[in-house]
Amino acid sequence: MGVLFIIILISSIFAIAVFIWFRLARYPFTMPLFSAALLAGAASIFPALFFQYIFPAGSGIFQLSDKWGLFAEIFIRIALTEELSRFLILFILFTVIVRIFKKPIDKMPNAAGLVAGIGFAILENSVYGASNFDVTFLRAFTAAPLHGACGSRVGASVVFMRESPVHGILRFLSAVAIHGAYNFMLNIPSRFAGIAAAFIVFSALGSSIQVIRSEMKVEANPYS
Repeated sequence: MGVLFIIILISSIFAIAVFIWFRLARYPFTMPLFSAALLAGAASIFPALFFQYIFPAGSGIFQLSDKWGLFAEIFIRIALTEELSRFLILFILFTVIVRIFKKPIDKMPNAAGLVAGIGFAILENSVYGASNFDVTFLRAFTAAPLHGACGSRVGASVVFMRESPVHGILRFLSAVAIHGAYNFMLNIPSRFAGIAAAFIVFSALGSSIQVIRSEMKVEANPYS
């Protein structure tokens, strides 16, 4: 239990850092919105687990002994199902908050997606921590930034789907590609692969931060 608590704490540090960033930047992403996005992201793990249960590892095209089967396992059964689950939950979140509570969360989709991704990572890391301590600490430091970066892209894709479906699909597929590439690197027993996985994560995160900073500028100067 002590180790599991440490894992969850490490995973939560990124969420705390993002919240402090929003506050210091005076970004109108309020505590209720932050909490809603965080919980929605955590909830998105359940449809992902359902999809993965329907298509179990080692069955059909997901033959782990075959190189194409391993590719399908990593990019389709894992990355695609998790990002699709996040898309569905964020779509519901945006619809409810905008239409019922009249909050402009759809004007800051990258930020909402970033927070949702962190929520997913915190719950996922706790599940991994309870079942497999061997890989947990690596994930504890990289999973939250990964899911945050991917969630940012998925959040944007939810909004873009209404105005520019092609752009929305491309944003969604970019999240799947980043997620899949990270998982693929983790399956290679090499120090270089671990460095490459970290590079993928933090490059994607840096790009998401730049986009969110642009959202902040628009929110601060809506008529500029």
